[in-house]
Amino acid sequence: MPCTHLNLDNAWPTNPLGLPTTDALAWGPRIRYFVPEKLLNAFDAAIVNSLPPFVLYGSGDFHHLAARLIRRLTQPVTVISFDNHPDFDIRPPRWACGGWVNRALELPTVQHVAIWGCGNFELNFPSILFANRKALKTRRVEVHPWAERFSDKVQKHFPCMTRDTWRDHFEQFAKRLAGSSLYVTIDLDCLRAEEASTNWENGLFTAADIAWALQTLRTHSPIVAGDLCGAYSPPTLERWTQRFASNWDHPKLPPISNEESTRRNLESLKTIWPTLNPEL
Repeated sequence: MPCTHLNLDNAWPTNPLGLPTTDALAWGPRIRYFVPEKLLNAFDAAIVNSLPPFVLYGSGDFHHLAARLIRRLTQPVTVISFDNHPDFDIRPPRWACGGWVNRALELPTVQHVAIWGCGNFELNFPSILFANRKALKTRRVEVHPWAERFSDKVQKHFPCMTRDTWRDHFEQFAKRLAGSSLYVTIDLDCLRAEEASTNWENGLFTAADIAWALQTLRTHSPIVAGDLCGAYSPPTLERWTQRFASNWDHPKLPPISNEESTRRNLESLKTIWPTLNPEL
């Protein structure tokens, strides 16, 4: 299926994996991390509405674009997210990378959202108070976190997985979805630090894990569209409100050279992208 590299922040080299590039660098600082809806509507009209079904873009700071990409679909879909963060924070701003799952749930075509690979503090108290608890209670959202990242108390509330058990759990999950149309979104911060350099905390998946999961999904259901983000880029933001909130929210990560960052991310992309969009 057709695909593109949506270049918002130069997180990837020119034409990664030979993908055609859609230049949106002028938009990047304006829509990064969070964006007013009026401006996002303008971005849709200028860029998003003409994008193909599969989109590679930059930092996970842009993950709220996933909800806009999903919005273009006309058939009912189940959304599968591979992410170290649940991204279902109900606090404002409305269009922010940490709350995009809520925007997807508002779409009439989205039947269910499943998030695999969470391992950060947002499932702990008190952060869990700001989760979309209604969606969790009604099971429109399900979260499959890493057991080794959470206490026994958290593990009682979520179907946690381990490195030894997660593939069996995922296989059963994929079988349960048989026949559904799927939208898959991948944030590279779901990968361990050795395999991805990102703007956020890293998870525990390997690139090979994600490739296996995508192949497993395709065995049972069609992946009709998808996106991949999460590669590191220096945060360039247009408004002081973005800069203030971003500096407060982002973790302080150890430095890494641009060369090593690009190498890690490209190696993982080479493993994952052909399984997300095998017709490349």
